[in-house]
Amino acid sequence: MLIETLLPLGKTDPGLRATEQPLDIANVAHDAGMVEALGFDGLCVEETKDDPYVVMALAAAATSRMRLTTAVAMAFPRSPTITALTAWTLAKLSKGRFVLGLGSQVKGHIRRRYGLAYHPPGPWMREYVQAVRAVWACWQQGRPLDFKGERYQLNLMVPLFNPGPIAHPAIPIHLAAVNRYMCQVAGEVADGIRPHPVCTPDYIARVMLPELAKGAARAGRDPACVAVCIKPLIATAADEAGLRRKLVDVRARVAFYASTPAYRACFEHHGLGDLADKMEGLSRAQRWEEMPPHISDEVLNLYATVGTYAEIGAKLAARYGQLVDAAEFSIPVGDEAERQRLAGLLRDLQSLPPPVRLRAA
Repeated sequence: MLIETLLPLGKTDPGLRATEQPLDIANVAHDAGMVEALGFDGLCVEETKDDPYVVMALAAAATSRMRLTTAVAMAFPRSPTITALTAWTLAKLSKGRFVLGLGSQVKGHIRRRYGLAYHPPGPWMREYVQAVRAVWACWQQGRPLDFKGERYQLNLMVPLFNPGPIAHPAIPIHLAAVNRYMCQVAGEVADGIRPHPVCTPDYIARVMLPELAKGAARAGRDPACVAVCIKPLIATAADEAGLRRKLVDVRARVAFYASTPAYRACFEHHGLGDLADKMEGLSRAQRWEEMPPHISDEVLNLYATVGTYAEIGAKLAARYGQLVDAAEFSIPVGDEAERQRLAGLLRDLQSLPPPVRLRAA
């Protein structure tokens, strides 16, 4: 199993939730070098509070071995040609280590944060990926740009704006997915699928992978060529007291995910549709503090991997070892002993054999 991590990596502020931890952009190069030295296979960055492509450029210039993935960057607010050029530049800078991870975002954000008209995300994403690849083919192979789709018609590429071929043009594209249709799209056109943290192992195995295989079959592709990369929801700490504090944040996160209609299928799959209804109602009323107590320990452990540092590696291996190709994982490091502990956990997870998955229904 490949093990990746997100920045920031290190001691965190106990007064902040994990989603509020700041990324010090001035330290990205240093932190990326530390991540590589620790033995991680890859570094990922989300599009939340910083431009993920800027972060990837800083990390690419400071590293030489590990892969660098946007996990994920928003597709639709950027034109396919803009995304194609950014990825092309990062592939050159990283010498082929860049992975373009794309996500669709939910309706409210598309309309109210990005100011775009909303369209069904699955067909839109399929066409978006095809358009990006058409631009790449134009640059690498000298083909005329002539892409005709429902949303995008691309047929102009003058020499001034053509960067030309590069040494590592096979840039993998990963797609964030939760629901069935997007899993099929990933099977048709992507090199990897990145299930949302709320996707349980059972949901991935029984829902996502069979849908991925359907999409791959339609495109005449082998579903095994599509990597499965998970960012698991983890609660871990050095001891039980610290773990209890971590569980407060993770319980709130599960409650938030349950309130989000886009993730409802992951709760209905486990017979928790009523819980999702209740959480959605509380969130609409902005009664945020009332939500976490509704997440029982049983539900919490269904969606999160919970354990101390001494336990978490084995628990992650048992949960995902036969299911995914790559996982995001880390624990804070502050001194040499903690570095050695993390390095040992990484070696244990990296030594897992490749997964054996039944991808067809």
